[in-house]
Amino acid sequence: MSALFNNQKKSFFGRMQERIEEVLLLRPRPDEDMLEELEEILITSDIGLETTAAMIDTLRSAIRNERLTDAQQVKDEIRKITTAMLDKGSLHGMSDHYPLIIMVIGVNGSGKTTSIAKLARRYMDEGKSVLLVAADTFRAAAAEQLCVWGERLSVPVIRHKEGADPSAVVYDGISAAKARRVDVVICDTAGRLQTKKNLMAELSKMYRVIDREFPDAARETLLVLDANTGKNAISQTREFHDVAGLTGIILTKMDGTAKGGIVVTIADVFDLPVKFIGTGEGLKDLEPFDAKTFADSIFGGEYRGEENGR
Repeated sequence: MSALFNNQKKSFFGRMQERIEEVLLLRPRPDEDMLEELEEILITSDIGLETTAAMIDTLRSAIRNERLTDAQQVKDEIRKITTAMLDKGSLHGMSDHYPLIIMVIGVNGSGKTTSIAKLARRYMDEGKSVLLVAADTFRAAAAEQLCVWGERLSVPVIRHKEGADPSAVVYDGISAAKARRVDVVICDTAGRLQTKKNLMAELSKMYRVIDREFPDAARETLLVLDANTGKNAISQTREFHDVAGLTGIILTKMDGTAKGGIVVTIADVFDLPVKFIGTGEGLKDLEPFDAKTFADSIFGGEYRGEENGR
């Protein structure tokens, strides 16, 4: 995640850290006014109301118990709270069992196809063989976009014509993967928030095909979320998690103006691990998520008030 954090002047991390530093500089002793200002920063950074309230309540309790008596302690505590919410332990890692089938879900414009290409590149760099499956058959040009990436990466792509049954594409993809002894199969799946009934039927059919044709394969189901969608990411996560049983999140477009606090809310509300963060447009700009690094980058290291004459 270092590539993103090293460009803090333009990133969510740098902006949020600056705002928090200002509050701590002006209010070096913890009080209710400090908590109110911190609460506003968290909410306007796309951390949800309930998650923010839980964080502030924990801080308030610690202040009342005189466990937090200065700005540095407040910063350390909020960093610990955030890390605890984000850290899902070993769930942040991808399955290390092969063959592995990765189902990738996400609405149009989320960066799904690009994230698939980045995932493929990561596995190729690890010496794994990869096959792509274009099972998002209802979006115009979806298969063509995936094929462009496949050609660029020299990775085979299994596709059907637009509007074809996604399960049929998955079936052909699995057949090809088994015949070629492929390590990792990455399936581009549902690209729209349709009715739950239709989406569940579509995904369930694909999973039945996988269970029947490739029962020994490990499986991951990842949702690609655009960090710029803010609180809309919550509804997307809820919809897809309900019907697909997500195993993790890929958060994209964190290199721009995204606030990014939605990561904390998703981890807290859905107990889902963020697996990767997209930090740029390059094929290598997909980095494993680390909860402590993320929290440290939001809240910084040592409080700098003393350096400013406090």
